[in-house]
Amino acid sequence: VQLQASGGGLVQAGGSLRLSCVVPGSIFKINQMGWYRQGPGNQRDLVALITGSGSTNYVDSVEGRFTISRDNAKNTVYLQMNSLKPEDTAVYYCNANLQARSYYVSQNYWGQGTLVTVSS
Repeated sequence: VQLQASGGGLVQAGGSLRLSCVVPGSIFKINQMGWYRQGPGNQRDLVALITGSGSTNYVDSVEGRFTISRDNAKNTVYLQMNSLKPEDTAVYYCNANLQARSYYVSQNYWGQGTLVTVSS
């Protein structure tokens, strides 16, 4: 399963972007979904998570500025990013823990990454 992320781009500091990530195809069950990011020379770090029931968790640096949400009917997770800062510049990856078929075990899948660049 290849998740499909979109919505990255170039924005000035203080601006906003909305990322989307679709899980394509017919999926038996999607559990937790999340967004991670990897800045230049850095490891891939967690940004935000949302459970199947809608509970959310954020890294401290984005708390109050970013909002993660999901549309279960569309198998899509979103990341609304407001008050963007240059240090938010990174490639953003979506992740989903899902069970593709009822007889499969749950596994983690990744999107291809979408670049967010915040200019000062």
